[in-house]
Amino acid sequence: MLKLRVASAMVALPLVVLLIWAGEWWYASVVALILFVATLEFQNARGTWLQPLAFVSAGLSAFLAIAAHLGLDWMTWVVTGLVVIPLLWITFTSETPTALTDWLWTAGAVLYLGWLGSHLVLLRDVADGRDWVYLTVFSVFATDTAAYFGGRAFGRRALAPSISPGKTVEGALFGFAAGLAAVLLFNYFLGLRKEAALIVPLALLLPLAAQLGDLVESKLKRSMEIKEASYLIPGHGGLMDRLDSILLTVVVVYYYLTWVLP
Repeated sequence: MLKLRVASAMVALPLVVLLIWAGEWWYASVVALILFVATLEFQNARGTWLQPLAFVSAGLSAFLAIAAHLGLDWMTWVVTGLVVIPLLWITFTSETPTALTDWLWTAGAVLYLGWLGSHLVLLRDVADGRDWVYLTVFSVFATDTAAYFGGRAFGRRALAPSISPGKTVEGALFGFAAGLAAVLLFNYFLGLRKEAALIVPLALLLPLAAQLGDLVESKLKRSMEIKEASYLIPGHGGLMDRLDSILLTVVVVYYYLTWVLP
């Protein structure tokens, strides 16, 4: 399994680097596609993704990424649509006993994957956005990797056994240290060069957000009674599984840049 994970990562990483570098509509379109598929994976946990409502929610998630690239002013209207469109859809198509569940499942999928995921596009479109996305994504990778290997080598105490039995306190500490160091190193080597008083708080927040995001998705999957969202990526599960640590992190980074950094 480990060899398969490494092989998949070696193929995917250059593509991720190239995509972030390209930016513009190339980047926004691929993010939209990723969110579309991830939302279908979310819907598939109910039993099948081959249903109209699953594609409605997937399309709304994808559109959020496109709307983000078109400008933040769109977002109020789009989020309103995320609530109204599924409501109207279930009113005329769902059986009455399942209508509330259908709506909540659809709205939850779009808000979790589409709304949070659209911040990948919002972050890429800020000043120095390419470098901030690199910092975010690869610092998350550093956090996840260090937590995984640190936990395997030194893990003794369970971190959250009712949510994810394999995660350990020791692994979380390794992940936190690696994520913190990665933010500081990327800040320097990417040429962002934000002063310590501004970048250190972000370096502390990022690995925390990454590991909380991982636990959030683990909790959702345990509630859905699934182990992996899909088996689309050999050794890694589905796209929803790969977004877990990134979704909360990219939101934290985006709003930290918007509200704190000049």
